Amino acid sequence: QLRGKSYEVVRDDKGLFTIRIYFKKSNLKPSFLANFINLYRFMICHLRGFKMMRQERRKADLLHVHVLTRLGVIALINKIFNKTPYVITEHWTRYLPTTDTYHGALRKFLTRIVVKNASAVMPVTANLRDAMIDNRLVNNNYVVIPNVVNVELFTPKYEKPLPSKKKMVHLSCFTDKQKNISGILRVMQRLSKKRDDFELTFIGDGEDFDEMKSMSDDFGLTGKVVMFAGLKENKELAEMLSDADLMIMFSNFENLPVVILESYASGVPVVSTRVGGIHEHLSPQLGKLTKPGDEDEFLETLDEVLNNLNQYQGKEIREYAENHFSNEVIGNSLFDLYTKVTQPK
Repeated sequence: QLRGKSYEVVRDDKGLFTIRIYFKKSNLKPSFLANFINLYRFMICHLRGFKMMRQERRKADLLHVHVLTRLGVIALINKIFNKTPYVITEHWTRYLPTTDTYHGALRKFLTRIVVKNASAVMPVTANLRDAMIDNRLVNNNYVVIPNVVNVELFTPKYEKPLPSKKKMVHLSCFTDKQKNISGILRVMQRLSKKRDDFELTFIGDGEDFDEMKSMSDDFGLTGKVVMFAGLKENKELAEMLSDADLMIMFSNFENLPVVILESYASGVPVVSTRVGGIHEHLSPQLGKLTKPGDEDEFLETLDEVLNNLNQYQGKEIREYAENHFSNEVIGNSLFDLYTKVTQPK
């Protein structure tokens, strides 16, 4: 809560010059008035941040925008008035035909202008790149750079004690429309009738958590086959992942979930639906892909993988994460691109 102020500035000097500006959200009625005020404060706070940066350091050489569209408009304004180039990283699933949430004539118009004037556009998967192009988001410099994972935090346990049950995990924001947790629970109920040597731990929290927990209770799974660990972060999350034997996802749509990359860094194979760009980084050495929504195939795949977990080599899975998603690899890719787009023409 910001008392008596519309904004607050927080500086962090832990080796990196940082300005964070928080603004007070308006809740005025009618809602369109509050939305207008919040958009105005959003824009003003960003412009104020750029001014502070110029005063305390100097003008930026490059702006890096994550997720469109409002931040892209701010970057475009800076390019017009300050001649500062910008690049874009995009993660959103909204451009994918399976989600169909990229709507609004004004949004589409502004997004096209922002993308066209960027020095580079960096979707996290080739699948997302193609979806953006299909939506007439034209740019001459699309460069696929995947998400990054902290390989220092997420590390494997190669010598695990022999567990009484094989441990599966699912990390989720508990949005059933996307993550299809209800489908996972139905499959767990069927799988538990075939075998009793496994358990699944759900990690996370979100809008459908209570409903999914009730569904698990009704199926008689909770505390026996299915556990709910709640939200876990940092070292606690890394520990739970490294203890796991398998990470599973049954999503209806995705791009490239970071939880898959964190599993790889932990040396843990993955079973996932073939959605978004997941297939670009899920080979037979890393796990298995299934069709979205096909509970029969998901059940059969899990049964097969649980029977053959020893075919997956934790060191090989870990090496894939280090070679594709580490800070060093992604950092070098970004550095090369930054250097290229800021060179005088």
